[in-house]
Amino acid sequence: DIGNGEQLYECPMCSLTCTNIQILEEHVDLHLEEQSFSEGTDLELAQRLQLEEEKQQRSEEEKREREEFKKLQRQYGLDNSGGYKQQFLKNMEREVDKGRMQPFEYHKRKADMMECLAFGIDDGKTKTSGVIEALCKYYQNENKDVRHVWLSTGVDHFHSSLGDRGWGCGYRNFQMLLSSLLQNTLYNDCLKDTTLIPSIPKIQSMIEDAWREGFDPHGASHFNNRLHGSKAWIGASEIYSLLTSLRIKCQIIDFHKPTGPMGTHPRLFEWVLRYYSTDNEGGAKVVCTSRPPIYLQHQGHSRTVVGIEEKKNKTLCLLLFDPGCPSQEMQKLLKQNSDGTSLKLLQKFVGSLKKKQYQIVAVDGVLSLEEKAARCHASQVLTSEKIP
Repeated sequence: DIGNGEQLYECPMCSLTCTNIQILEEHVDLHLEEQSFSEGTDLELAQRLQLEEEKQQRSEEEKREREEFKKLQRQYGLDNSGGYKQQFLKNMEREVDKGRMQPFEYHKRKADMMECLAFGIDDGKTKTSGVIEALCKYYQNENKDVRHVWLSTGVDHFHSSLGDRGWGCGYRNFQMLLSSLLQNTLYNDCLKDTTLIPSIPKIQSMIEDAWREGFDPHGASHFNNRLHGSKAWIGASEIYSLLTSLRIKCQIIDFHKPTGPMGTHPRLFEWVLRYYSTDNEGGAKVVCTSRPPIYLQHQGHSRTVVGIEEKKNKTLCLLLFDPGCPSQEMQKLLKQNSDGTSLKLLQKFVGSLKKKQYQIVAVDGVLSLEEKAARCHASQVLTSEKIP
């Protein structure tokens, strides 16, 4: 009221004074429309910014995934960077550049390698023979704290070369296993077409042949059905498929979790002891069995089990051939009067094997054609035997 009887109305939003209620209502409606428009614009902007942020996050995540995938491809030899031959030549060229190899030696070794690859056989330059026989003599004459030791049949040791350093352990362990089977007449018929140790590219082709027969289609798809010419890592499933395709009876046993304190696997050691000692029990301290060696796989590496010790205090110790161990080290085991220090290269106690999971491939006889066909069918839905 301004004194002359006229009513005044104040806008609650901007303090504007009006003398007409209708004008005030229209004025307030304008405020509300403006506010609504502003809020709508802010919401739209916020939504757009959020969408752009999510798009950027997806792009960065996809980039990380691509980089991780490429890293895994490089790590597992699936990056199309070439295989054994290419790596062998590249490493020899590097040796020449550094002055550690003469050009004439480069050309000679290249010619030797090409000849071996053409025939599909290993050049034998990384092979050490006679270690099992030397171990047998050593345990009989020297070691005082061993109650019993069981050794596999004769096995040649193969270590990685310039062509497969960093990825060839699975193939080298297969060569070790095969070197033992070739000395056993039980497997003569299975291996009549494999009288010499095959080269790594040849082993790759043999695994591809097994896949073509129908073995392990799921595993084959992981490699796009191709190993030859790559640096692809192989594992227990590929070894199983290859052996079974040759009619060699074997099994995969999966130690999928630790069974002892501190992440250890005593069940694995007990299984190996049963494998070697069954049918080979008795009072003898040293037992040279007719059992082939065992392929042992864990994440990132594989080795070959060639025997097991039982100490006088009942502890168990595996004897392993490692493809990463050079020939000059292995040859120290061939000395008759060894003091036992070189034996540490092979010995692995329970506390030494603490990976989360292990798999073994163990050979046990020959398959008939019918049994091979049945295993081929079964491998298409292959599940490893689980150790509880």
